[in-house]
Formats: sequence, C-alpha cells, structure tokens
Amino acid sequence: MVKDMVPRIHFYDQDFVDMYDRTWVWIDELWKDKEANPNFEEGYYTFDGSDHLHLFDAMLSSLFLVYSNQNYSPYSLIDFFYQRQTEDGFIGCEYDINTLEPVFTEDNPLGLTLPLLSYVEFMFFHKIGNKKRLKDVVPYLEKYFEWMKENFLDENGLYRVPYEATCLKGLEREGAVYTVDFNAMVAVFALYMSDIGDILNDKELAFRYKRVYFSVKTRLNSMMWDPETKFYYDLDGNGERIMNKHIGAFWTLLAEVPNDEYASFLIEELKNDQEFGTDNPFPMVPKSSKYYSKDGNGYQSGVVPFATYMVVKGLLKYNSFIFARECAIRHMYYILDTLHPDQESMGDVWEIYKSESEGAASGNNRRRYLPMIGLVTISLIIENIIGLDISLPRKTVYWTMQNLEAMGIEKLSLKKNNITILSNKNTRGWEIRLESEKLYYFTIEVLDEGKKKTLPIPSGKCSMLIDKL
Repeated sequence: MVKDMVPRIHFYDQDFVDMYDRTWVWIDELWKDKEANPNFEEGYYTFDGSDHLHLFDAMLSSLFLVYSNQNYSPYSLIDFFYQRQTEDGFIGCEYDINTLEPVFTEDNPLGLTLPLLSYVEFMFFHKIGNKKRLKDVVPYLEKYFEWMKENFLDENGLYRVPYEATCLKGLEREGAVYTVDFNAMVAVFALYMSDIGDILNDKELAFRYKRVYFSVKTRLNSMMWDPETKFYYDLDGNGERIMNKHIGAFWTLLAEVPNDEYASFLIEELKNDQEFGTDNPFPMVPKSSKYYSKDGNGYQSGVVPFATYMVVKGLLKYNSFIFARECAIRHMYYILDTLHPDQESMGDVWEIYKSESEGAASGNNRRRYLPMIGLVTISLIIENIIGLDISLPRKTVYWTMQNLEAMGIEKLSLKKNNITILSNKNTRGWEIRLESEKLYYFTIEVLDEGKKKTLPIPSGKCSMLIDKL
C-alpha cells in the first residue's frame, strides 16, 4: 500500500487526508523505476506519461517528493537536467528523455524557464539533510546563472526574457519587455544562492550572490514599484511601467523585495475581494482587470495552484501565517469541490480553477497535472495547513498552530529517524504526542493562545500538555 510508504497525515477534515493519500496513489501509478529509463538512477515520472520532461515540472515535483520518505526520489528528476548541462552553462527547459535532446519552441528559442533551482536545493537540504549534495550542485547552479546573465541580462540591470520563460503562459502582458515575475525570481535565485554559501561557509559565494540580490532588488523597487497605485508592474522597452496588474507581482514577496510598508499594500490587494481576494485565492489578474473572467479563460484569469503556492510562501516572509493558512485551506476546498462536484458523480483535479465557483477554468487546461496539484495537496497541507516546518540538519521541527486542532503527522522520515507528532484532546486537555528514534528539538507555537515552547524530544515516546506550557 502506498500509504504505508509515505508519512501519514492527520487532520480534522478527513477529505484533506483522503486528497493527500490520493495524490500519492496517482504519483505511484506514474512512477517508473530505473529499468524503464537508465538515465534516472532513482526512478522518475512525467505527469502525463509522455516522453518529454520539463524542468519546471521537475522543480515543482521535487518540492513535495521530499516528503515521500525517499520512496520517490526528488533528486533523480533534477539530476537529469544537471547531467545535460553544456559547457556554456545551458540547461534546457524541456528534454526528450529517450534521445536526451533538448526541445525548443518558437516562443522560447533558448529554452529558458524560471530560475527556481537554488530554492529547490535549499529545500532539499533542510528536508533531506545532504550537505555534500549542496557542495556538488553549486558549480551547476553558478554556470547556469552565468548563462542566463549572458543571454538575458540587459544594460539596465533587468532580465529581458520570453513570456514562456515566466511559466504564466496565456497571461496578458500588454507588450511587456521586462517582466516583474521573472526578475523577482532572479532575486529569489540569488537570495538562496547566498544562503547556500552561508551553509557551506563559503563567504565569497554568499557575498557575491548577496550583491546580485541587492542589485535586482534595488531595480525592482526603483523601476517596477509604482508609488501612486502601490504595486509592482512589468516595464515596456523604454522602462515605462505598464499599468496591468497580475499575480506575478507577488513573487516579490518570496524574494523579500518589498519593505514592510510596500508589503502591507500588496497584502491588502490579496485580501480585497474586489481585487485578488476572490473566494478561491488568487486569480491571475484582479477582479478589477478588464481581462478578468469568472470562468478563468486559462491562465488569463484562472486560479493556478503554483501561483497560490508562491503567494502563500511569500506571505510567510511577512509574518502572515494565519492569512496564508486561510488561503491555502480555501484553495484546497475548491480543489476538493471540483473533484467531488456532488455525491452522485466523480470529478478530477486540474491545472487551473475558477476563482468564484468550483470547477475547472475554461480554456486550455490540463487534467491531473500532478506537479502543480501536489504543491497544494502535499506541500501546503504539511507546511501551511498542518503547519510543520522541518529542518533535518538543524534537527528541528517547528509547529505553528493557529489554534488547537486535532492534526499532525505520523512516521515522517528525518533521514534514519522516523518521527510522529499528533495533537489530540483528551480528559486532561489538549495533548501533543511525540514519538522519535533519535533526539531532536521541537518548538510548538499556538498563535491564538500566545503560547510558545521549545523542548528537546528524546528517543522513544513522550507527550506534553498544552495547558502546562
């Protein structure tokens, strides 16, 4: 049984648990072992069973495969692309996995995609704890960044890229030349490369990418931020702001680009039900946009799980855990309502959703697009809905709870240490039950009750009463 191979989650809404379990079953049905293709040492999957593998799909998938207790290797998918890197640093965004040849399109002739790799490797390190891997992959990441600079960095210090490279295909850009979302992701790449330098105690690497980070951050704030409308915008070829609001502006939150004042304006846009704060958060354009449609019309104004994931992760950088969690839960309910439209019939999961009613968005829409769905049904459930932040190298588990609820995780592998953390109410009050094979440090924070405590958790079983904290 697949559920015996991966961690088990507990949540007061059983539909969330069922959706989490179902996602792993779908992954297992598509997963192929090394015998199917020797280019993948630890197995692989392509979401539709095709012979093409996209770097964007691999990066998204890796962010939830890290929770598979290493039954479905996140490394294998990413390493396939590193192994294809050419001398000048190029890594294609799409490959034929049989011929090993890169695939190019007319809209993206150099095969560029979002530079998420340093973020992915940082997550690998904290979830799986392999420091040697970080050291081994830095040369690939550096060469890739140099290739990107050589081909796409303009004289004004911003990156000029094909729209397809932003992975928000179909979003109306109104002729934008410098896209805010891609440039924000360059800042994310540099930010996490600097963090990787700190982990490796490589001061030169950390400093070099910190300089890159501040350079891009300064340009985003000076050129793309509009002080009147208090929002970030794409630029045209003359460096003029194109006053066309879209979801990509919020990638700046993940990059920690806005100061607290700017961030507060962005977060208000996300909460405003006449802008991005729709029932199913968040549409690609605000309700006030001329491009907005209740039916979604593909990426033009639908709700895309990847975008919701990015916004939720960005909100956490600005101490908005409760709002981020609420948005993740709301989005999850829309996924569930589309999978189970009524008691009589069975639906499915999709790449793009409507923003104000359940159902798949109109337009081009891929069914059961797992690289994107798993971000919500696995990663956001564990990290933002249950609220667990796990770092294997630090030997820490930080559990943020909005309020006391029956939930938790069971048999999560921290390398060779399986842990279980569950909250339940009994006759003595709310109790956290913990089980571990090795010592680690556990922090519990209950926001609504203002309680926070860090304790060393010894091997074996133990429990704590919340009322005694």
